[in-house]
This record gives sequence, structure tokens and C-alpha cells, in this order.
Amino acid sequence: MATKIRLQRHGKKSRAFYYIVVADSRAPRDGRFIERLGSYNPNTNPATIDINFDKTLDWVNNGAQPTDTCRAILSYKGVLYRKHLQGGVAKGAFTQEVADQKFAAWLEQKDGKITGKKSSLTNAKEEARRAALAAEAKKKEDRAAAIAAKNTPPAEEAEPTEEAAQTEETAE
Repeated sequence: MATKIRLQRHGKKSRAFYYIVVADSRAPRDGRFIERLGSYNPNTNPATIDINFDKTLDWVNNGAQPTDTCRAILSYKGVLYRKHLQGGVAKGAFTQEVADQKFAAWLEQKDGKITGKKSSLTNAKEEARRAALAAEAKKKEDRAAAIAAKNTPPAEEAEPTEEAAQTEETAE
């Protein structure tokens, strides 16, 4: 039986989230599946991916073929890199300890990138909120000044100054 690791759609219209499942390749998209491996929610930023790493690695090692989107998700979570390292251990290129060290270093780097992205997103959101508050405060001040100008009585004209009197005389 040809098995695929693929996404199974759930959720409302335009608010989809997905289960990552192992299914027979002939089964319908949202139909029968063999095992649920995790979930993927693209509605959050960054996308939320919860996956059972060990079960997924077992299925990939046993020959389950991921679809293109699932391949990207598994690559993002490190399942395919772990499989690659296990292939190197099986061929004798390096030992299991070296493979574990490489994978741990990769995980640290990946976590650093993810936390950096999350912090930059929160900083950008906070900066946008501050800018909106500053613009709102300026608009409020402008409105207050316009209302104050409207409500103050017009200033009575003082006697014409000497310059105004001279210009009137020269005009005549």
C-alpha cells in the first residue's frame, strides 16, 4: 500500500487549519487516514506546527511519501534533516553522537531564528501601536485648537497703525 503524509483540511471557510495525517494515497483528502501525526495552523504568525516528531520520523523511514506542502513542513521541523543524518550514520560517514550534536546545533539555530522573528513581529506591532497613538493625539490636539478658534470671539480691530494709515493716504 502506498502511503502519503499529507494535510487534511478542517475549519471554517477562509479560516482553515490542517491535520497532518498518514493516509493511503487512494483515499480522499478529508477521508480515511491511518494515523494523525500533528496539526498545522497557517492563521497565526508565524504558523503553528504541532507534530509528533518520533512517529513522523518512523513513517518517513518506513517509506511514507510526504506531499510538497508536508515536505516543507517536515523540513521546517527537522524531520527530514534527522533522516538525512541517520542515513549518514548507517553509511558510516560519522557516529551517532556526531549526528546528535549536529541536530542539536541545528535545533538551536532554528529556535534562534523563530524567536527572532517573533520578537521582531511584536516590536513592529508595538511600534505601529505607538505611531497610531501619536497620530491620534495630534489629531485630537488639532481638533481642540479648531474648536477653540471657533468658539473664541473675533478680536476687535485696534486703531490702524501708522503703516496702515500711510498706505491709505498713498492710495488716495
